[in-house]
Amino acid sequence: MSITVAKYGVKDGKEVCAYTLSCGNLTAEIINYGGIITKLIYKGVDVVLGRDTLEEYLNNRGHFGALVGRNSNRIANSQFELNGKTYKLRANNGKNNLHGGIEGFGKKVWSAREIDGDEPSLELTLTSPDGDEGFPGEVKVKVTYTVTKDNALKIHYEGVSDADTVLNLTNHTYFNLNGHDSGTVDGHRLYMPSEFFTPNCDECMPTGEILSVKGTPFDFSTDETLGERFVSDYEQIKMFDGFDHNIVLSGDISKVSARLTGDKSGIEMEMYTDCIGVQLYTGNSIEQGRVCKGGAVYGKHGALCLETQAFPNNLKYPHFPSAILRKGEKYDTVTIYKFK
Repeated sequence: MSITVAKYGVKDGKEVCAYTLSCGNLTAEIINYGGIITKLIYKGVDVVLGRDTLEEYLNNRGHFGALVGRNSNRIANSQFELNGKTYKLRANNGKNNLHGGIEGFGKKVWSAREIDGDEPSLELTLTSPDGDEGFPGEVKVKVTYTVTKDNALKIHYEGVSDADTVLNLTNHTYFNLNGHDSGTVDGHRLYMPSEFFTPNCDECMPTGEILSVKGTPFDFSTDETLGERFVSDYEQIKMFDGFDHNIVLSGDISKVSARLTGDKSGIEMEMYTDCIGVQLYTGNSIEQGRVCKGGAVYGKHGALCLETQAFPNNLKYPHFPSAILRKGEKYDTVTIYKFK
């Protein structure tokens, strides 16, 4: 059990450090720029995609390993209505707002505090001012990463606001359990006991429907090989050349929400969360040809993301659970990635 700190660089006059948390067979390296998970090593295998330097992360196309906020995923037309007022956000995905906007939480230098002990933790805090990217209210956020004795990475998200606002945080880590430089995840097997998913329009925005997974490629009620699903002629898969969809979860953190298995390494990763949705993204649009961590060049379907969240664009649909955080209330959610 240990935590070490090393200088990583400087951004806007603020020091960026790399914090290495180790416990059992799991080691996580996290930088306080964007709260980015740069490495996640289980039994000698680095299972997350990444980059090598701060300078490369300053152009972090694809949000590799980053904390996402104020809002994860998309908000249509970069605006929403709250308490009778329309808030205009900064557009960064065509006409839409994606992952918090142009300067979202994944591009901020967070304050950091190391907590050593039997299970080392890194506590990151950030104050997002009223009007940040167009969102109302001053929001104070705390995210705590912990490497646990049972080889899990626990992420605890907390937040409060001085006015009603939207808060919907996630982490955008790309997992390849065969190793970050091992090629595609086509041979990985995925299990998800979810019964429903939300289909998308061509802008990768939910249509408002909530459909049963039965009889579709979204049925992972038994372990299924991902590559076999990528070649499906199901319209929702063809539209995005893979998965980029919100999957409906139970919100019961005591139960497995997903289990991913590397076909070559045999490494298993179980996900537990109290969130009611997860964006299943299979790296359909990973930047081609760019040299990344350790000289690796990642390609399409080179990894899988499991971004726990509220439903995308949820303020448009009254039947979707809302991501509104009321003044005086506390945002508090946990996601765990456990390795075996």
